Amino acid sequence: MAVESPAVLADAAGSPAPRWGQLACGIVCMVMIANLQYGWTLFVNPIDQKHHWGTAAIQVAFSVFIATETWLVPIEGWFVDRFGPRLVVAFGGILVAVAWTMDSFATSLAQLYIASAISGVGAGAVYGTCVGNALKWFPDRRGLAAGLTAAGFGAGTAATVIPIRDMILGYGYESAFLWFGLGQGLVVLLLSRLLRAPEPGETPKPAVRLTQALRDTTPLEMLRSPIFWLLYLMFVMVSASGLMATAQIAPIARDFHLANHEVTILFVTASTLSAALVIDNVLNGLARPFFGWISDVIGRENTMAIVFTLGAVAYWGLGELGHTPYMFILMAGLIFFTWGEIFSLFPSTCTDTYGSKYATTNAGLLYTAKGTSAWVVPLASLLKDYSGHWHWVFTIATVMNLIVAALALFVLKPMRRRVTRQG
Repeated sequence: MAVESPAVLADAAGSPAPRWGQLACGIVCMVMIANLQYGWTLFVNPIDQKHHWGTAAIQVAFSVFIATETWLVPIEGWFVDRFGPRLVVAFGGILVAVAWTMDSFATSLAQLYIASAISGVGAGAVYGTCVGNALKWFPDRRGLAAGLTAAGFGAGTAATVIPIRDMILGYGYESAFLWFGLGQGLVVLLLSRLLRAPEPGETPKPAVRLTQALRDTTPLEMLRSPIFWLLYLMFVMVSASGLMATAQIAPIARDFHLANHEVTILFVTASTLSAALVIDNVLNGLARPFFGWISDVIGRENTMAIVFTLGAVAYWGLGELGHTPYMFILMAGLIFFTWGEIFSLFPSTCTDTYGSKYATTNAGLLYTAKGTSAWVVPLASLLKDYSGHWHWVFTIATVMNLIVAALALFVLKPMRRRVTRQG
C-alpha cells in the first residue's frame, strides 16, 4: 500500500502542513530586510543634504549593498544546503541590525560603504536562504512559493515607507536608520529559530506539467552549462533596469518636479512620491507570486516573454508620459509590477532545470546576476547628469527588456527542451 508524504497527509487532513509554516516564516524574514533595498531611495537626498557627497557617490553605497547581497549568496547557500537554514538566517539578522546602526553614525563615504557591505551580506544570507528553502519545500509549486517568498522582499516596505519618511522628516535620517535597523534585525533573529529544511518524504512530487530536470546537477556542472549563462545574461539585463528604477525613483520624481505634489487615491491624500512608493512596493510584491503562479501554468519562458514586453512599455511610458502626477504613479507602478517577478521566475526556472538537491546554492549562483547589474545604478546617474535628462536611461531600459523577452521565447525555451523532460 502506497504511503503518502507527511506534507500531503497534513494538507488532506485540513491541518496546517509544516511547509506552509516554513513559507510564512520565510516571507516575514524577507519583509524585515526589504527596507535595506527598497527604502534606500528615501535616504539618498537627506544624506546628500547633510554631507554634500553627491548623488552618484552616495548611490555607490547602493551598488555595494547589492553586490555583497548577491555575490556571497552561493557561499551562504553552500552552508544552508549542508547545515540547514537556521544558523545562516540568524547570522543575517544580526548583520542587518549592525549595518543600519552603523549607517546612523556614518560621517564619511567610506563608513557608508562599509555599512552597506555588511547590510548586503546580512540581507543575502536571509534572502538566499528563504528562497532556497521555499524551493525545497514546494517542488510542486516552485513558481508560486518562490514568488510568495520574494514578495515579502518586494512589498515589505509598503507598510513602513511612510513611517520611515515621517521619521526622517521629523527626527532625521539617522534615527530612522537606527531604530528600524534594530527592530528588523531582532525579528529576523527570532524567526530564524523556526526555520528548517524538509526531511525525506515530507514534500510532494514535483509538478508534472513543466519541464523538469533529468537529474540533480551540482553547482560546478551547472556553471559549465550554456543555459545557466543565458539565464544569467537575461537576469542581468532585466535586473539592471529594475534596480535603476528602485534606487532612483525619488530623484526621478524630484527632477520631474512631482515629488511633493499632492494626489488623492481612494480618498487618501499624499505626496506623489509617497503614493508612488507605496503602490510600487505593493505591485512589486504582488508580481512575484502572481507571475510565479502564471509560470506554473503556462510555462516559465512564455511568462517571461509576456511580462518583459510589458516592462518595455512601462519604461517607455514613464519617460514619455510620466510628467504628470497620476501618470507618474501609474507608469512607475507598472515598472515595479513587471520587473519584480524575476525573483520568482529565474529561481524556479533554475531549479526546474538543475534539480532540487543543490537548489539553494544553484539559485544563489544565478542570483549573483543581481549584484552584477547593480553597478548600472550609479552609471544611470552619470548618464542622466551628462545628458541633462532621463530619456536615454529609459530608452536603454526599454530596449533591454525587449531583447530579454525575445531571448526567453526563441532561445531559452528550445535550449531547455533539449536538456530536460516535459511532464
